[in-house]
Amino acid sequence: MSHVLDRTAQTDVPILDVLAERWSTRVFDAEAPINEEALRAALEAARWSPSASNTQPWRFLLARRGAEAHTRIVGSLVGFNQGWAPAAGALLVVLAETTDDEGNARPWATYDAGQAAAFFTVEAHARSLATHTMGGFSPDELRTAFDIDERFTPVTVIAVGAFGDVDAADEAVRSRESAPRVRRPLAESLLLDA
Repeated sequence: MSHVLDRTAQTDVPILDVLAERWSTRVFDAEAPINEEALRAALEAARWSPSASNTQPWRFLLARRGAEAHTRIVGSLVGFNQGWAPAAGALLVVLAETTDDEGNARPWATYDAGQAAAFFTVEAHARSLATHTMGGFSPDELRTAFDIDERFTPVTVIAVGAFGDVDAADEAVRSRESAPRVRRPLAESLLLDA
């Protein structure tokens, strides 16, 4: 029987269950196919995230495990991420259109693409998909691997798939998975609370 950890956040005030229960696993079931219905719903949630002037400056590269594109995305990952991320059922690259097609800067695009990524992860979790958003990747390698237009900036790579068995993971991954979830106190994040 596979062992999936309960990593529910111990919040100072109650928040939505889907937010408190969402966490970034590094243990994916390398055999389970991606739940396509849940994946489409997560992408739809991302599509409906807010954006400045409704510009929707996000784009996605989606590659399922077994596809050559999945291998190329894994090749762009750095360090520890290359060890566990290949097991994910799919990898999603989130891009921000930081310059429009007329050459005008979109300074808010990265923020908006981040919101799309957040909406994706929350909806995925609500539909029992595991996710892990990564900053450990090479944007230049992604640009080269997929011939990404200069107006698009890779923001993050999200591993998504079925939760795996933590007991089957290697020691380094198990150690990170079982480490306490901590956040700085809210008061330390509020620079002003007038």
